[in-house]
Amino acid sequence: MSLTAEPTVMSGKTQVLGGITVLDTPLITRAMDYARTHSEPFLFNHAVRSWLFAVRLGQLQGVPHDSEVVAVGTLLHDLGLTKSFTGPKRFEIEGADAARAFAREQVLDDRQVQLIWDSVALNSTPSIGLYKEAEVALCTAGIGVEFGFQYDRIPPNEMKSILAAFPRLEMKRRFTDSVCRIVKTKPETTYDNFAGDFGSVSCPATSGRLPWIS
Repeated sequence: MSLTAEPTVMSGKTQVLGGITVLDTPLITRAMDYARTHSEPFLFNHAVRSWLFAVRLGQLQGVPHDSEVVAVGTLLHDLGLTKSFTGPKRFEIEGADAARAFAREQVLDDRQVQLIWDSVALNSTPSIGLYKEAEVALCTAGIGVEFGFQYDRIPPNEMKSILAAFPRLEMKRRFTDSVCRIVKTKPETTYDNFAGDFGSVSCPATSGRLPWIS
C-alpha cells in the first residue's frame, strides 16, 4: 500500500490522542478501559501507541477499514502477556481468545470478531498478518512500528507527540521481562515464535528448558 497525500476522512465522533485524530465510540472507550484494567502501564501505553500508529498508517495510505475493529485488535493485542490471561496456549492465542470473548460481549458480528481474533493471533507474525484483510494488516503494521518496522512512515513530529502522550516507560526492558516470564513458565509454547529467540538471547538462564535452542 503506497502513501497518499491526504488522510482519509473519518465518519462519526472523533477525539485527538497523542496528536492523532481517532474515532471516539463507546466500544473503543470500553476496549481502552479493558486494556488499562488488565495491563501494566508500560504495556497499556504500548497498546495505545500501536493503535495510534495503525490509525495513522491507515489515514496516510488511504486504506478503507473498520476503525473499531482496528482499535479493539490493537488495544487488546497483548492481553496474553498479562497475568490475567495465562492459559496453556502460546500467548498470542491466549490474547486472541480473550479479545474474542470481549468482542462477543460487545455484540460485534461474526466477521468483526474473527478479524479481531486474527489481528491478535497474528500480531507477531507480520509475514502473514500484513497479507490478511485491511484491519488485520493495519493492526500488524501499527504494532510493527513499535519495533522499528516502517518507523519512518510516521512523521517525526507526530511520533514525538505520540511518545509524549504515551511514553515507553522502559518498554524494552519490561517487555523482555514479560516474554521471559512466558519462556520460563510455558516453554512448550515458544518453539515456533519469537519468544524462543528471547529464550536464547535475552533470558539465557532459560535456554536449557528449550530443547530446540542449542
